[in-house]
Amino acid sequence: LCYEIHPGEDLHDGITFDLVLQTQRPAHTIALTTVLEKTKHHAAQATLFKGMSMNFELSEEQRAYAASAREFAQSEFRPHAALWDEEAIFPKDALRAAGDLGFMGMYTPEAAGGLAMSRLDASLIVEELARGCTTTAAFLTIHNMATAMIGKYCQQSVIDAWCPDLVAGTTLASYCLTEPGAGSDAASLRTRAVRDGDTYRLSGSKVFISGAGDTDVLVVMARTGSGAGETGARGITAFLVPAHLHGISYGKKEKKMGWNAQPTRQISFDDVQVPAANRLGEEGQGFAIAMEGLDGGRINIATCSVGTAQQAIVDATAYVQDRKQFNSTIADFQHTQFQLADMLTELVAARQMIRLAASKLDHVDPSASTYCAMAKRFATDAGFKVCNDALQLFGGYGYIREYPMERYVRDTRVHQILEGTNEIMRVIISRQALMDGALEVIQ
Repeated sequence: LCYEIHPGEDLHDGITFDLVLQTQRPAHTIALTTVLEKTKHHAAQATLFKGMSMNFELSEEQRAYAASAREFAQSEFRPHAALWDEEAIFPKDALRAAGDLGFMGMYTPEAAGGLAMSRLDASLIVEELARGCTTTAAFLTIHNMATAMIGKYCQQSVIDAWCPDLVAGTTLASYCLTEPGAGSDAASLRTRAVRDGDTYRLSGSKVFISGAGDTDVLVVMARTGSGAGETGARGITAFLVPAHLHGISYGKKEKKMGWNAQPTRQISFDDVQVPAANRLGEEGQGFAIAMEGLDGGRINIATCSVGTAQQAIVDATAYVQDRKQFNSTIADFQHTQFQLADMLTELVAARQMIRLAASKLDHVDPSASTYCAMAKRFATDAGFKVCNDALQLFGGYGYIREYPMERYVRDTRVHQILEGTNEIMRVIISRQALMDGALEVIQ
């Protein structure tokens, strides 16, 4: 937000601003050094703002992030994506190669070996990776979420033991929240961890777990509280669980419509002994950790939709300029032109909404969760529609596996379901919208 502020102006509650303007040419930018003086009870603070208006352009550093990810995805993901899908190959070598570039620990804290990137910067990388392979990029974001949780909330000895290999991509992580009876209502989970000396005994089951059976680490949400006041979201605790401990078993590899380049299985825990040192944060903090992760996860999956849709529209635009019917390329038909115009408009709008939500999350905005829900709802719907419309422009060729269009449609369809269904996103958004004064804030 930009305001015209005059020196000494009383803005609110005794806060005054004095501005020092320094014009820098030829860039025509103005640096505003604000000296904030609160006469009542706040300490003095200083904030530096650059630019006279909102800047929608990426910095040179951000462009470099995106270019690096684009080059990697087009050489390491895209040439193999069809085979990975066809033969249900989980490309661990490609994920290790992504780790060499830091892509497996993008927003893991630096103290844990990660890059500590902003969610906005990470979204630029994820979008480009999704253009190469939707499914592999999506798993990579799940791994990043679990690794960041470990790096932020585990005790140092556990971080030192696990994070170097997680960040390198030589060890892979799964995130375990959903249960057979706890999907959208995640707070109703029943997997239980009972303290027993220096361990917890973990029993229960998780379902629809990406990477399960082929990963090395599980971040598991379980109920530790047993009191009357510890039902629902209360009493849930997060644990790092080595994936092959005694008592862990895996169900069959699910046969899915899409996302075939990553395995999905149910996990059962039968009195699994987990070291108490492997707890993330404190007892009862797990649901807050999960929800924090899901805000970022919603940005990630929305970005995967946009990245895939970007590749779909690129492919479709090239195709309609080459394909001829009735002695003209089908790009010459007004209907095709209008279709492309709508697809591009929806895609750009979705991308900007994601970046706004990511920025809100980076700045710890109180409304960040609402913006993440809006971005997830809009971008996954728009991304799927763009892919489906791109398939339509290919006609019958879009429906056969010689072309990637049908894979784009299959892979993006699940994005409207996971990380909270789009119906649940509407619940989150509408609840906020109905609060007093909310519509003056969420704009």
